[in-house]
Amino acid sequence: MLYLVSTPIGNLGDISHRALDTLRQVDYVVSEDTRRTGVLLKHFDIHKPQISFREENEKKVLPRLIRLLQEGKSLALVTDAGTPGISDPGYTLVRAAIAANIPMTAVPGPTALIPALILSGLPVHSFTFRGFPPRKPSARRRFLEIDRESPHTLIFYESPYRLREFLDDALAIYGDRPAAIANDLTKMFETIYRGHLSELKARFETEPLRGEYVVVIAGKGYASANPNTGDSEDEPAP
Repeated sequence: MLYLVSTPIGNLGDISHRALDTLRQVDYVVSEDTRRTGVLLKHFDIHKPQISFREENEKKVLPRLIRLLQEGKSLALVTDAGTPGISDPGYTLVRAAIAANIPMTAVPGPTALIPALILSGLPVHSFTFRGFPPRKPSARRRFLEIDRESPHTLIFYESPYRLREFLDDALAIYGDRPAAIANDLTKMFETIYRGHLSELKARFETEPLRGEYVVVIAGKGYASANPNTGDSEDEPAP
């Protein structure tokens, strides 16, 4: 049996009882980073062998994981933080398990994109999660261009090393739309920055960058809320 187990994105208090029970019961914990997962397991006094499964070794390790599952072993797949399979190698294991007719289930829990979305103040009824943009500038711009005409709220992950360049490209492609940037979600210094892309770009030219960021950008045609009434509406773009 394969268990896809969500783990905290910062605050260890967010882990569920079911997630802890699952981690205690399985034969192996499959981890994106065994050191980071080791800290989590140690904190909750869980002692299980870990198998490293990350982008650099997934092709090599994948056959072993499928073999263990076929032998009747139970595996819990976890990512560094949040829900496995989103912006990490978990997807390939899920696909391989489906192809091998291996039973699996998900133990739901934290994921960074949903808190960032609901805290952004932007429309939540329809959104598109795009994950991490490509690292190279030309590929990143093509990646962003795909959603230039989309009316849906857009959600991206970005590292501190490329956030400034991302904001430059987002402003150039989408125009000066309302947006929000979330950092250190669920942690002591959780911060949500809100404003137009030009304002956020100017702020982060001097703001110290650390940790991963979630960037939420209004879809095309969104009219930001009236601060006097709290009303908002979707209007066609001019």
